[in-house]
Amino acid sequence: MSDYLIRQPEGFSVGYTAITHISDDTGMNFGILKLNANEEYSINNPLESAYLLIQGKCIFAYDNKEHIVERQSCFDENPFALHLSANTSATIKALTACEFAVSQTTNSKHFATTFYDHSNMLESEHRGKDLLNDTAYRMVRTIFDIRNSPDAKLVLGEVITAPGRWSSYPPHHHEQPEIYHYRFTEPQGYGHAECGDEIFKVRQFDTYKILNEKDHAQAAAPGYGMYYIWVIRHLENKPYDYPTFTQEHSWTKSEEANNRVWKGKF
Repeated sequence: MSDYLIRQPEGFSVGYTAITHISDDTGMNFGILKLNANEEYSINNPLESAYLLIQGKCIFAYDNKEHIVERQSCFDENPFALHLSANTSATIKALTACEFAVSQTTNSKHFATTFYDHSNMLESEHRGKDLLNDTAYRMVRTIFDIRNSPDAKLVLGEVITAPGRWSSYPPHHHEQPEIYHYRFTEPQGYGHAECGDEIFKVRQFDTYKILNEKDHAQAAAPGYGMYYIWVIRHLENKPYDYPTFTQEHSWTKSEEANNRVWKGKF
C-alpha cells in the first residue's frame, strides 16, 4: 500500500510539511502548515492554493479585507478556507497555535480570492440519512467545486464519519486524482479504507492518494469518529462533477434500499 498510503504517525512540526508533490501521480502539492501563536505567514505562490483551517484562531488577510476566525473542533464546527489563484498575495496571522491543510495545483486562470465559511460554502449535507439503518450516514461538507468556483482546478471538502459507520459509500470512483487526509476523535483511533479490492487501515495523520479510478469507500472503527479532508484535481477537459458508483452496490443509495436491506433481529 506504500504507493497509496503516506503515514505521519508523529504528527507535524511547526512550519510546512509536504506530504504529496505536484510532480507525483496526484499532480497536487498537499501538506500541513502549523504556525505558532503570533506568527505571520505570507502567501504568494505560482500555484492555485487553498488554505483550510483545521484548528486554531487566525486572521485571513487579503485585498484589504480581514476575516478573524476560530475553529476548536474540525468534527463539530464548519470549515474556514482561503482560496487563491496563482501569484496572488495574502497573509495568515496566527492568533493562537494554528494548523492548516494546504492544497495546490497548476492553474493559469485568474479568479478572485475567496474566503469560505458557512455562508458561502456549497453544503453541509447529511448524506445517507434514513437509508440502510443509518449505517452510511455521514456529514459531507463541500467547500468549493466547479459549481461555485468554475475557474479552479481544485475541489475541496471534508467528511465527518460517526464511529462504526461507513462513508464514501456506496463504493465509487472517478478519473480525477484525489487525496484524503485523516484525523480521529482519539489519537489511537482508526478506520479501514478500500482501494479497489484491497483494504488497509488508516490512522491519525495518514494521507491516502486515490488514483487509477479505484473504488474508495471508508469505514470508521466503533468508538472512533473519523474526519477526512478530500481534495480533487480537475483533469484537462475533464473536470470532476460526479462520481461513478460501482453498479452492483449502487442500489444502496436509493430510497428503495430500505425495502431491500436485511432487517435482522438479534
